[in-house]
Amino acid sequence: MVAALPKYDLHTHSTASDGTLPPEELLSRAAERGVELLSLTDHDTVAGIDLLKGHPLLDTVRLMSGVELTASWSGRMVHIVGLNIDTQSAQLRRYLEGLERLRNERAEKICQRLVKAGVPDNELLAKAKKIAGGGSIGRPHFAQVLVEAGVVNNAQAAFKNYLGTGKTGDVKMQWPTFNEAIDVIRRAGGEAVLAHPTKYKMTFTKIRTLVTDFVQAGGAAIEVSYTGITPNHQADLERLAAQKGILVSAGSDFHSPGQSWTDVGKFPAVKDPERHILTQLL
Repeated sequence: MVAALPKYDLHTHSTASDGTLPPEELLSRAAERGVELLSLTDHDTVAGIDLLKGHPLLDTVRLMSGVELTASWSGRMVHIVGLNIDTQSAQLRRYLEGLERLRNERAEKICQRLVKAGVPDNELLAKAKKIAGGGSIGRPHFAQVLVEAGVVNNAQAAFKNYLGTGKTGDVKMQWPTFNEAIDVIRRAGGEAVLAHPTKYKMTFTKIRTLVTDFVQAGGAAIEVSYTGITPNHQADLERLAAQKGILVSAGSDFHSPGQSWTDVGKFPAVKDPERHILTQLL
């Protein structure tokens, strides 16, 4: 029998990537909701973690350094969360600099495609960069630009008409392989977690293959609980983790307080806490 786990959230985002709360506000929100252990896992950057060093709330909420790396597997984009990483790892920093270059290249191509599709220019790229606030630029930032320009009424419409899968602004990039992502996480002293497996629009047969390859590449755990997962899918993922001899993880994947269906620390409980990755990290 394992000791009771603290109230935790191992998957959150700030304005350092595509979240809407600055890291300090995210930490405050976590404290207000009784979260005792928080991992800030921004997309392809650790800039938000750097901003929280020495914050007084860290006496209340333990911060576990993290990142969510964009990677490719079998021609598909997947996300690998790195937990308990050394954010000062020189190899990790170089790797993240490479990802930032890829994201900037993609942002330029998204802008070019949107303009070609008839979206008024009006400095789309400059506005997206401003919204990103120096963080990693992604499609959500372009969605906000389109909303503010009156091109669409909301972010959902921006993705439906311009930025979603197969649309004009859906620019495919040659991301590093997930083997490379797992390797750099491990070299930075962290543990690799396969993020939200059911969000990749794969059949469960394909998910099993993905998890098999993930384990063989040195992955430590898979997320089995996160916002929007169904009870059946959670049960399926927990069984799969047990079958593959891999640990489990969980988190809200929080991005914005404006998304009423999710919040920091809000996700279904893991059914088998003895297999939780925190049993290895705490």
